[in-house]
Amino acid sequence: MTAWTPARAAMLCELGLQAWLPRPARPGEAAVGAGATTPSLRGGDSAGPERQVPARAVEAAAGGPARMSNSGPARVAPAGLDWPELQRAVEDCTACGLCATRTRTVFGIGHRRARWMIVGEAPGEQEDLRGEPFVGRSGQLLDAMLRVLGLTRSADSPARQVYIANTLKCRPPSNRNPEPEELARCEPFLVRQIELVQPAVVLAMGRFAVQALLRSKEPVGRLRGRVHHYQGVPLVVTYHPAYLLRNPLDKARAWEDLCLARQVCGA
Repeated sequence: MTAWTPARAAMLCELGLQAWLPRPARPGEAAVGAGATTPSLRGGDSAGPERQVPARAVEAAAGGPARMSNSGPARVAPAGLDWPELQRAVEDCTACGLCATRTRTVFGIGHRRARWMIVGEAPGEQEDLRGEPFVGRSGQLLDAMLRVLGLTRSADSPARQVYIANTLKCRPPSNRNPEPEELARCEPFLVRQIELVQPAVVLAMGRFAVQALLRSKEPVGRLRGRVHHYQGVPLVVTYHPAYLLRNPLDKARAWEDLCLARQVCGA
Protein backbone atom coordinates (compact mmCIF):
# COMPACT_ATOMS: atom_id res chain seq x y z
CA MET A 1 0.00 0.00 0.00
CA THR A 2 1.31 3.43 -0.90
CA ALA A 3 2.08 5.47 2.19
CA TRP A 4 -0.07 8.52 2.82
CA THR A 5 2.11 11.65 2.71
CA PRO A 6 1.43 15.39 2.59
CA ALA A 7 3.15 15.49 -0.82
CA ARG A 8 0.76 12.91 -2.21
CA ALA A 9 -2.21 14.78 -0.77
CA ALA A 10 -0.98 17.99 -2.38
CA MET A 11 -0.59 16.25 -5.74
CA LEU A 12 -4.18 15.05 -5.61
CA CYS A 13 -5.41 18.50 -4.67
CA GLU A 14 -3.58 19.96 -7.66
CA LEU A 15 -5.58 17.60 -9.85
CA GLY A 16 -8.81 19.03 -8.51
CA LEU A 17 -9.39 16.36 -5.86
CA GLN A 18 -9.81 16.90 -2.16
CA ALA A 19 -7.15 15.25 -0.05
CA TRP A 20 -8.22 11.64 0.36
CA LEU A 21 -7.90 11.42 4.10
CA PRO A 22 -8.64 8.02 5.62
CA ARG A 23 -11.71 7.67 7.75
CA PRO A 24 -11.60 5.88 11.10
CA ALA A 25 -11.43 2.12 10.76
CA ARG A 26 -14.68 0.22 11.06
CA PRO A 27 -14.85 -2.75 13.42
CA GLY A 28 -12.78 -5.59 11.99
CA GLU A 29 -11.00 -3.38 9.42
CA ALA A 30 -7.36 -2.38 9.35
CA ALA A 31 -6.80 1.34 9.65
CA VAL A 32 -5.68 3.14 6.51
CA GLY A 33 -2.17 4.42 7.01
CA ALA A 34 1.21 3.27 8.23
CA GLY A 35 -0.25 0.44 10.31
CA ALA A 36 -2.31 -1.09 7.51
CA THR A 37 -1.17 -4.28 5.86
CA THR A 38 -0.44 -4.67 2.19
CA PRO A 39 -3.20 -6.54 0.32
CA SER A 40 -2.25 -9.98 -0.89
CA LEU A 41 -1.62 -10.48 -4.59
CA ARG A 42 -2.50 -14.16 -4.58
CA GLY A 43 -5.73 -14.92 -6.37
CA GLY A 44 -6.38 -17.76 -3.94
CA ASP A 45 -6.78 -15.24 -1.12
CA SER A 46 -9.90 -13.83 -2.73
CA ALA A 47 -13.02 -13.85 -0.60
CA GLY A 48 -15.10 -14.25 -3.74
CA PRO A 49 -15.23 -17.37 -5.95
CA GLU A 50 -12.82 -17.82 -8.82
CA ARG A 51 -14.74 -16.49 -11.80
CA GLN A 52 -15.86 -19.06 -14.32
CA VAL A 53 -17.78 -18.14 -17.44
CA PRO A 54 -21.38 -19.36 -16.98
CA ALA A 55 -22.62 -22.01 -19.38
CA ARG A 56 -25.19 -19.67 -20.89
CA ALA A 57 -22.50 -17.10 -21.69
CA VAL A 58 -20.25 -19.76 -23.20
CA GLU A 59 -23.12 -20.94 -25.38
CA ALA A 60 -23.89 -17.38 -26.46
CA ALA A 61 -20.27 -16.54 -27.19
CA ALA A 62 -19.98 -19.72 -29.23
CA GLY A 63 -22.92 -18.73 -31.36
CA GLY A 64 -25.27 -21.23 -29.73
CA PRO A 65 -29.06 -21.10 -29.71
CA ALA A 66 -30.38 -17.59 -29.33
CA ARG A 67 -32.42 -16.80 -26.25
CA MET A 68 -35.83 -15.28 -26.80
CA SER A 69 -36.97 -11.87 -25.61
CA ASN A 70 -40.28 -10.06 -25.90
CA SER A 71 -38.96 -8.33 -28.98
CA GLY A 72 -37.67 -11.48 -30.69
CA PRO A 73 -34.51 -13.57 -30.64
CA ALA A 74 -31.65 -12.25 -28.58
CA ARG A 75 -28.69 -11.17 -30.69
CA VAL A 76 -25.53 -12.44 -29.08
CA ALA A 77 -21.83 -11.81 -29.58
CA PRO A 78 -20.39 -15.04 -31.02
CA ALA A 79 -16.75 -15.87 -30.52
CA GLY A 80 -14.56 -14.69 -33.35
CA LEU A 81 -16.18 -11.32 -33.94
CA ASP A 82 -13.62 -8.57 -34.45
CA TRP A 83 -14.08 -5.06 -33.07
CA PRO A 84 -16.15 -3.57 -35.93
CA GLU A 85 -18.42 -6.62 -36.05
CA LEU A 86 -18.84 -6.65 -32.30
CA GLN A 87 -19.73 -2.96 -32.22
CA ARG A 88 -22.31 -3.47 -34.95
CA ALA A 89 -23.78 -6.38 -33.01
CA VAL A 90 -24.18 -4.12 -29.96
CA GLU A 91 -25.72 -1.33 -32.02
CA ASP A 92 -28.23 -3.74 -33.58
CA CYS A 93 -29.03 -5.64 -30.37
CA THR A 94 -32.70 -6.11 -29.46
CA ALA A 95 -32.15 -8.77 -26.80
CA CYS A 96 -34.07 -6.92 -24.08
CA GLY A 97 -36.52 -4.07 -23.68
CA LEU A 98 -33.79 -1.45 -23.21
CA CYS A 99 -33.42 -1.27 -26.99
CA ALA A 100 -36.79 0.53 -27.11
CA THR A 101 -35.81 3.34 -24.75
CA ARG A 102 -32.13 3.99 -25.52
CA THR A 103 -30.90 6.99 -27.49
CA ARG A 104 -27.55 5.40 -28.33
CA THR A 105 -25.73 2.26 -27.33
CA VAL A 106 -22.62 2.76 -25.21
CA PHE A 107 -20.06 0.34 -26.58
CA GLY A 108 -16.78 1.39 -24.95
CA ILE A 109 -13.80 3.68 -25.42
CA GLY A 110 -10.01 3.55 -25.17
CA HIS A 111 -7.10 1.59 -26.57
CA ARG A 112 -8.28 -1.81 -27.67
CA ARG A 113 -5.13 -3.54 -26.43
CA ALA A 114 -4.78 -1.51 -23.23
CA ARG A 115 -3.17 -3.08 -20.16
CA TRP A 116 -5.91 -1.63 -17.95
CA MET A 117 -9.60 -2.37 -18.52
CA ILE A 118 -12.22 -0.58 -16.46
CA VAL A 119 -15.70 -2.09 -16.22
CA GLY A 120 -18.51 0.14 -14.99
CA GLU A 121 -22.19 -0.48 -14.42
CA ALA A 122 -24.84 0.98 -16.74
CA PRO A 123 -24.96 4.14 -18.86
CA GLY A 124 -26.61 7.22 -17.41
CA GLU A 125 -28.35 10.07 -19.18
CA GLN A 126 -25.19 11.76 -20.47
CA GLU A 127 -23.67 8.46 -21.58
CA ASP A 128 -26.88 7.61 -23.42
CA LEU A 129 -26.75 10.93 -25.29
CA ARG A 130 -23.04 10.77 -26.19
CA GLY A 131 -22.60 7.03 -26.62
CA GLU A 132 -19.51 7.08 -24.37
CA PRO A 133 -19.03 5.59 -20.87
CA PHE A 134 -18.19 7.66 -17.83
CA VAL A 135 -19.00 11.24 -18.82
CA GLY A 136 -20.23 14.07 -16.63
CA ARG A 137 -19.06 14.43 -13.03
CA SER A 138 -18.35 10.71 -12.63
CA GLY A 139 -16.20 10.73 -15.73
CA GLN A 140 -14.32 13.81 -14.58
CA LEU A 141 -13.52 12.15 -11.26
CA LEU A 142 -12.43 8.94 -13.00
CA ASP A 143 -10.18 10.88 -15.38
CA ALA A 144 -8.59 12.72 -12.44
CA MET A 145 -7.95 9.42 -10.65
CA LEU A 146 -6.35 7.96 -13.77
CA ARG A 147 -4.16 11.02 -14.32
CA VAL A 148 -2.59 10.49 -10.91
CA LEU A 149 -1.42 7.10 -12.21
CA GLY A 150 -0.26 8.51 -15.53
CA LEU A 151 -3.18 6.89 -17.35
CA THR A 152 -5.75 8.30 -19.75
CA ARG A 153 -8.57 7.18 -21.99
CA SER A 154 -7.10 9.11 -24.94
CA ALA A 155 -3.35 8.36 -25.12
CA ASP A 156 -1.93 6.50 -28.11
CA SER A 157 0.21 4.13 -26.07
CA PRO A 158 -1.45 0.97 -24.70
CA ALA A 159 0.79 1.23 -21.62
CA ARG A 160 -0.73 4.59 -20.67
CA GLN A 161 -4.26 4.11 -21.91
CA VAL A 162 -7.21 2.27 -20.46
CA TYR A 163 -10.16 0.64 -22.16
CA ILE A 164 -13.51 1.46 -20.54
CA ALA A 165 -16.71 -0.54 -20.95
CA ASN A 166 -19.95 -1.04 -19.05
CA THR A 167 -21.78 -4.18 -18.05
CA LEU A 168 -24.85 -2.79 -19.84
CA LYS A 169 -24.62 -1.14 -23.24
CA CYS A 170 -27.99 0.63 -22.96
CA ARG A 171 -29.31 3.03 -20.34
CA PRO A 172 -32.05 1.73 -18.02
CA PRO A 173 -34.97 4.21 -17.98
CA SER A 174 -34.64 6.93 -15.34
CA ASN A 175 -31.24 5.48 -14.39
CA ARG A 176 -32.89 2.64 -12.45
CA ASN A 177 -30.83 -0.35 -11.37
CA PRO A 178 -30.16 -2.99 -14.05
CA GLU A 179 -32.39 -6.04 -14.01
CA PRO A 180 -30.70 -9.47 -13.74
CA GLU A 181 -32.07 -10.50 -17.13
CA GLU A 182 -30.70 -7.34 -18.75
CA LEU A 183 -27.26 -8.04 -17.32
CA ALA A 184 -27.45 -11.63 -18.57
CA ARG A 185 -28.45 -10.60 -22.10
CA CYS A 186 -25.61 -8.08 -22.32
CA GLU A 187 -22.94 -10.28 -20.75
CA PRO A 188 -21.67 -11.95 -23.97
CA PHE A 189 -20.69 -8.55 -25.35
CA LEU A 190 -18.55 -7.79 -22.29
CA VAL A 191 -17.06 -11.29 -22.36
CA ARG A 192 -15.92 -10.74 -25.94
CA GLN A 193 -14.56 -7.26 -25.19
CA ILE A 194 -12.37 -8.65 -22.42
CA GLU A 195 -11.19 -11.43 -24.74
CA LEU A 196 -10.23 -8.89 -27.40
CA VAL A 197 -8.50 -6.42 -25.09
CA GLN A 198 -6.58 -9.10 -23.16
CA PRO A 199 -5.86 -6.65 -20.32
CA ALA A 200 -3.24 -7.17 -17.64
CA VAL A 201 -5.78 -6.11 -15.01
CA VAL A 202 -9.53 -5.47 -14.83
CA LEU A 203 -10.84 -2.78 -12.48
CA ALA A 204 -14.48 -3.50 -11.60
CA MET A 205 -16.22 -0.32 -10.47
CA GLY A 206 -19.43 -0.60 -8.53
CA ARG A 207 -21.86 -3.22 -7.29
CA PHE A 208 -23.33 -4.33 -10.59
CA ALA A 209 -19.98 -4.64 -12.32
CA VAL A 210 -18.80 -6.80 -9.43
CA GLN A 211 -21.93 -8.94 -9.52
CA ALA A 212 -21.63 -9.46 -13.26
CA LEU A 213 -17.94 -10.37 -13.22
CA LEU A 214 -17.55 -12.24 -9.93
CA ARG A 215 -21.05 -13.66 -9.42
CA SER A 216 -20.91 -12.35 -5.88
CA LYS A 217 -23.50 -10.45 -3.88
CA GLU A 218 -20.94 -9.41 -1.30
CA PRO A 219 -20.70 -5.63 -0.80
CA VAL A 220 -17.93 -3.83 -2.66
CA GLY A 221 -16.33 -2.92 0.66
CA ARG A 222 -15.84 -6.59 1.52
CA LEU A 223 -14.40 -7.58 -1.87
CA ARG A 224 -11.95 -4.76 -2.35
CA GLY A 225 -8.38 -4.88 -1.06
CA ARG A 226 -7.47 -8.21 -2.64
CA VAL A 227 -7.01 -9.66 -6.11
CA HIS A 228 -9.75 -11.74 -7.73
CA HIS A 229 -9.66 -13.32 -11.17
CA TYR A 230 -11.96 -13.23 -14.18
CA GLN A 231 -11.17 -15.79 -16.89
CA GLY A 232 -7.59 -15.86 -15.63
CA VAL A 233 -7.22 -12.06 -15.66
CA PRO A 234 -6.44 -10.36 -12.31
CA LEU A 235 -9.42 -8.29 -11.18
CA VAL A 236 -9.50 -5.54 -8.55
CA VAL A 237 -12.76 -4.32 -7.03
CA THR A 238 -13.37 -0.67 -6.22
CA TYR A 239 -16.12 1.88 -5.73
CA HIS A 240 -17.94 3.53 -8.62
CA PRO A 241 -17.05 7.23 -9.09
CA ALA A 242 -20.72 8.17 -8.64
CA TYR A 243 -20.59 6.56 -5.20
CA LEU A 244 -17.38 8.44 -4.38
CA LEU A 245 -19.05 11.74 -5.24
CA ARG A 246 -21.66 10.95 -2.60
CA ASN A 247 -19.18 9.47 -0.13
CA PRO A 248 -15.91 11.43 -0.50
CA LEU A 249 -14.32 9.88 2.60
CA ASP A 250 -14.04 6.58 0.70
CA LYS A 251 -11.79 8.19 -1.92
CA ALA A 252 -8.81 7.13 0.19
CA ARG A 253 -9.91 3.52 -0.16
CA ALA A 254 -10.43 3.92 -3.89
CA TRP A 255 -6.89 5.26 -4.15
CA GLU A 256 -5.65 2.10 -2.39
CA ASP A 257 -7.50 0.02 -4.96
CA LEU A 258 -5.85 1.90 -7.82
CA CYS A 259 -2.45 1.37 -6.25
CA LEU A 260 -3.19 -2.34 -5.90
CA ALA A 261 -4.21 -2.53 -9.56
CA ARG A 262 -1.02 -0.71 -10.54
CA GLN A 263 1.01 -3.19 -8.51
CA VAL A 264 -0.74 -6.11 -10.24
CA CYS A 265 -0.21 -4.50 -13.64
CA GLY A 266 3.46 -3.91 -12.92
CA ALA A 267 3.22 -0.28 -14.00
